[in-house]
Amino acid sequence: MSTPTITTIDPANGQKIESYPTHGPSEVERIFRRAANAFSEWRHEPIIDRAAKLKILADLLERDRTSLVSLMQQEMGKLAEEGAGEIDKCAACCRYYAESGPAFLETREIKTDAVKSYVAFEPIGTVLSIMPWNFPYWQAFRCLVPALLAGNTVVLKHASNVSGCALKIAELVEEAFERDDLFQVVLIPGKDALALVSRPEVSGVSFTGSTPVGREIAALAGRELKKAVLELGGSDAYVVLADADLEKAAKICANSRLLNAGQSCISAKRFIVEAAVYDRFEELFVAEMKGKKLAPLAREDLRDDLHEQVKNSVREGAKLLCGGELPKGEGNFYPPTVLSRVKPGMIAFDEETFGPVAALIEAKDAAEAVHLANQTSFGLGAAVFTKDRATGIEIAEKRLNAGSCFINALVKSDPRLPFGGTKQSGYGRELGEFGIHEFVNIKTVYLAE
Repeated sequence: MSTPTITTIDPANGQKIESYPTHGPSEVERIFRRAANAFSEWRHEPIIDRAAKLKILADLLERDRTSLVSLMQQEMGKLAEEGAGEIDKCAACCRYYAESGPAFLETREIKTDAVKSYVAFEPIGTVLSIMPWNFPYWQAFRCLVPALLAGNTVVLKHASNVSGCALKIAELVEEAFERDDLFQVVLIPGKDALALVSRPEVSGVSFTGSTPVGREIAALAGRELKKAVLELGGSDAYVVLADADLEKAAKICANSRLLNAGQSCISAKRFIVEAAVYDRFEELFVAEMKGKKLAPLAREDLRDDLHEQVKNSVREGAKLLCGGELPKGEGNFYPPTVLSRVKPGMIAFDEETFGPVAALIEAKDAAEAVHLANQTSFGLGAAVFTKDRATGIEIAEKRLNAGSCFINALVKSDPRLPFGGTKQSGYGRELGEFGIHEFVNIKTVYLAE
């Protein structure tokens, strides 16, 4: 009997790239046992030495930037410029944690009645990382970098269509850390990934993906009382107030919607504009969206689903201003698309649109705009555009219900800042000081006398 394989396909032309043999049950068992055994040693490695390995990893990413970008383009279609930025962001994450991470994990004395009392941070074991395809390097690195620095080991189950990227990450980590058991890749069909959560070697789970699958992972992790960080779907709202710099806001909003061909959980999906400036913003925004060169969507089924969302939204009363038609020719391309006069109850308002489709929504005033922004089951990110800093800060901090709220800028992850959602967009945080503490045991030590 032949070994089942995972085949990667170029989304720009539908051609086969490579076939990878999948790991059978015995190979999966071996991978997780190696990770558990490696943890027993790695946890005691001096943190300064672990940090030094991350600096080497950053250098290797920059050394191989061109080939890494080329592979990413082949497997999921990302534009070269965006791909280079993703690799640089991974390298920056390595250097940030190498320089700042050891301080995040230092013991912290807390004065009590004891002779000495303090908090220590201990690694928890093997972290299972289940990641999607849309940022094939960055999403893996923002999990593995803090996890390895903290003394954990990591096993990655990546999306099947970026299996080559996953294996390349493993090669780089092995070269930097001079061992191949700290970070490993398991190649299995997506339908078998959930079973990994219950493995006894797994102490924590980091998942980025859809909300329905996130719920299943949360249930499995909860049953085993394992830590979990879930970064799920998003329908980010960008609120444009009447006093905003409309030209600047339109450019930023379009850039956010078209980043990665619109295939980003954290990108803007709904644009809620005060009535006084709605028509002018619409004109500027459509001009920014039209004619932009985009990469193909990662899979044909994703493009078909997106197109159905657009057609159904138009049937429900939305006005199609540009795009919205399947292009002729090969590849999973979809044009920048703008839907106007979108309202709650329409698919373009209620569902996440994972592609270059923007929904414009009119609000009578700022209060209604905030209400509409929060009228979603998601809560990953949001932004507000205004020339009044005090108003912007008040709305972002106290009125928008999302994990990240930006003012006069597109929402994005940053290695220095915690990243994660509220509501159906998940829980837990990645990145920054808060992120590295997700997969450690925060231990209290108390010396009475």
